[in-house]
Amino acid sequence: MTIVVAIDGPSGAGKSSTARAVATRAKWNYLDTGALYRGITWLALSEGISDPHKLVEALIDHPLIFTPDPKSPTLVCGNVDITEAIRSTAVTDMVSEISAHAPVRRALFDVQIGIIKDAHSGIVVEGRDIGTIVAPDAQLKIYLTADLEARALRRAAELDQDQLPSSEPEVAAQIEKRDEQDSTRDVSPLAIAEDAIMIDSTELSLAETSQRIWEILKGRRLLGLPIVALLGRPNVGKSTLINRFLGRREAIVEDTPGVTRDRVTYECEWNGKDFILMDTGGWEAKPDGISVGVSAGAESAMQEADVLAFVIDAQVGALDEDEVLVQELRKMKKPIVLIANKVDGPREEADAHALWNLGLGEPQFVSALHGLGSGDLLDRITKVLPEIGAAQSQDGFRRVALIGRPNVGKSSLLNILAGANRSLVDDVAGTTRDPVDELITLGGSIWRFIDTAGIRKRANQQSGTDYYATLRTQVALERAEVAVVVLDASVPISEQDLRIITMVEEAGKALILVMNKWDLVDEDRQITLDREIDRQLNQVEWAQRVNLAAKTGWHRDRLAPALRTALTSWERRVPTSRLNSFLGTLIAATPPPVRGGKQPKILYATQASIAPPRFVIFTTGFLEGSYRRFIERRLREEFGFPGTPVQVSVRVRERE
Repeated sequence: MTIVVAIDGPSGAGKSSTARAVATRAKWNYLDTGALYRGITWLALSEGISDPHKLVEALIDHPLIFTPDPKSPTLVCGNVDITEAIRSTAVTDMVSEISAHAPVRRALFDVQIGIIKDAHSGIVVEGRDIGTIVAPDAQLKIYLTADLEARALRRAAELDQDQLPSSEPEVAAQIEKRDEQDSTRDVSPLAIAEDAIMIDSTELSLAETSQRIWEILKGRRLLGLPIVALLGRPNVGKSTLINRFLGRREAIVEDTPGVTRDRVTYECEWNGKDFILMDTGGWEAKPDGISVGVSAGAESAMQEADVLAFVIDAQVGALDEDEVLVQELRKMKKPIVLIANKVDGPREEADAHALWNLGLGEPQFVSALHGLGSGDLLDRITKVLPEIGAAQSQDGFRRVALIGRPNVGKSSLLNILAGANRSLVDDVAGTTRDPVDELITLGGSIWRFIDTAGIRKRANQQSGTDYYATLRTQVALERAEVAVVVLDASVPISEQDLRIITMVEEAGKALILVMNKWDLVDEDRQITLDREIDRQLNQVEWAQRVNLAAKTGWHRDRLAPALRTALTSWERRVPTSRLNSFLGTLIAATPPPVRGGKQPKILYATQASIAPPRFVIFTTGFLEGSYRRFIERRLREEFGFPGTPVQVSVRVRERE
């Protein structure tokens, strides 16, 4: 699947530089659609053509060929390289007028679609109608903007001294005119796609802007997950090692050699890094029978993987077959981690040092059975993981988990959104037991909804079925980006509802509260419900609330805007300069409370991550929990963050 990143925005916002930086880092293709419109404008000027239909006909004899290399993109018209010529003042003055013609846009639309389809792994496309017209199904849509003064400064700096206008006021006037033309034209006007993320680059450098997009790509797992293949002879403990890494028994393990025959993948996480573990069958230098296919599968794993983990039984040592496999591994020219397994004590450790002779560097000692050295081994593996992985783990659709107590209407809500009976619905509580995924078009976008089993009270999880249904629901919540907690508005908010909301908050997911069965709520119940919300849900007053009736579909259209708002907040990053300016004003007005006769000094703050937003405050002393909550409240007042938890942590540094 090709990942498409659409970057739209006005002139001078930094679209081209940012798109090229992201594409270069990801090793993807790059498409400057503005260059295509400049190219056809150059053709109109050079051939003296003013009629748009004749201009489109001229493209047949003078086709535009764009080279999508982000490091050195080029544009050829016919047999002429016009990469530099399209930046002339004459072309700049005419490009808005030419690009406004419907026949021209239709012709170049086909050119753009062809370039996007030819991209293999991914492409970053920038322009003015990418997210709305050219690639409405792009997995990530960015609207990059900046204030007029900043854009004029950037554009003036790009112009040569002999190019006019060159002064900042003149450039600003030209940009403002271009913005007006692009935003008001009848065909494909400049507009913000509904599901686009807006980034204001006024106070951001190019590196900061591209890093912001990179964070979102990583957060959505659109860069792919690295694959770590465990390779080795039969019965060296590869599957046992997989189970140790996962912290649960998933790979089948027996004392009999050759239990694993197919390549099996598992998703793993260590120290905030996600990757794919690939378990392989035992490799043999001279296979026979079924071993031929097993060894071939292991060799295919070498080709697919990003990191090769070579497992050897330290109690047996390296055999001749291992020497042959070493030669095969070296041919791959990929990072290799040498693992000495079954090192259960000092004697095995002493013997395992002989594995240095394989020439693969330091062997990593581990006991998969007892867990000795497994943490150090995972540290070693994560150090060599590439940024871009071979496993495409996500399709770009935003992931929404429907969570709540049994019988609150989660499956009914999924069915009314899907327009079909996708989930079984019954009055008996607990009908749904396994998470059900469904792609649903809602509010002009496609979402991946996950219907989950109702979470019962722990005391009521008497059967194994209910227990494992709850575990699967927790896994579904981890997979999701936003949780829609469904509450039955016709009955009082229960302790179980509050526990589920707390579970979502602790998981760091965006949150929407759906008050279902609103058709059963009378005026008296509304008054009581408002009191319950004020009293019991004050810790999540930032969560958005949607009142609806799942059975009839009443107000279901309000869910999509709430989802977009919550996810935008969840992925929002505050520029460090604005954050510290806000913090300085806040501290001056309300300094931290004195503790133990000393008043801690706040040095500075930074936003450590997004999804959810996490802020780290560096101080000279401990900050009271009440003051941290005060900072969080003021952060929300200043920067928003509706629908997402905000985490504020403190790091104490001694004064120098």
